[in-house]
Amino acid sequence: MKVGFAGLGAIGTPMADRLATVHELKVWNRTGIKTRDFVAAHHAVKAAATPRELAESCDAVVTCLATSGDLEAICEGPDGLLAGMTAGSILIDCTSGDPAISRRLAERLASRGVAFVDAPVSGGPPMAAKGTLAVMCGGSEADVARAAQVIAPFAAKVVRMGPVGSGHAVKAVNNALLAVNILAVGEGLVALAKLGVAPRDAVEILNASSGRSYVTEALVPERVLNNAWPQLFRLALLEKDIGIAHDIASNVGTADPVLANTREVYRELRAELGETADYLDSIKRAESLAGVTLRG
Repeated sequence: MKVGFAGLGAIGTPMADRLATVHELKVWNRTGIKTRDFVAAHHAVKAAATPRELAESCDAVVTCLATSGDLEAICEGPDGLLAGMTAGSILIDCTSGDPAISRRLAERLASRGVAFVDAPVSGGPPMAAKGTLAVMCGGSEADVARAAQVIAPFAAKVVRMGPVGSGHAVKAVNNALLAVNILAVGEGLVALAKLGVAPRDAVEILNASSGRSYVTEALVPERVLNNAWPQLFRLALLEKDIGIAHDIASNVGTADPVLANTREVYRELRAELGETADYLDSIKRAESLAGVTLRG
């Protein structure tokens, strides 16, 4: 299958790596050096000079960008994706995006005979490299089935959540829950460390108890306790996702005091720690404020 891929970021690059093993792949990235480096490492992959060129003659285009606004931007104009996509093709958006923008874009594409599926992923760069990402999709049953065939090289689990926008809604809520848990785990562990409890002992018993989570089972042991802090996901993007989750709750009229408060906390963290901070840097900050380190 002829596939175009846009967005060679931290998770997009291993996703594209996997696609290149199965499909006839063409890539584009806003930062041209990333496109050139990727093509140099994959002799069968072609580079596209513009989003339009990326989409031309492709059966499917997969995007993995920072925001839905970024996707809209590369869709527009004479060199945009919309100018290159042909009737019968499909756009699969793996961005952690905004459901409202997805619905708007899907309507525009449908008028041109192009299908759209929002397909945000979960699992991070390590699982992308292994081809074991979980993908939550929004779109018709037929379109999601088509998308699943395209993204199979990097997806171990593909689930249709509902109509267009549903995948992005579930992803936003997922990341908001992750954000809540990161804050709570950081606060709880530094309090225990201040009390004199060894961090690794605390994590071990938490993981055998009802307080366990992905944060305590994977992130804290692999990164915090071992003092390894790779830049895998920007805190700024997590703050963006919490905002989407909060907006969803507001739009449907449900109360979300926990999510609303978490959004404000992350807004403050983003302003304090900066746009390049990693999403676990909030735990570093909790350590600093408490005067302890969670190592061992």
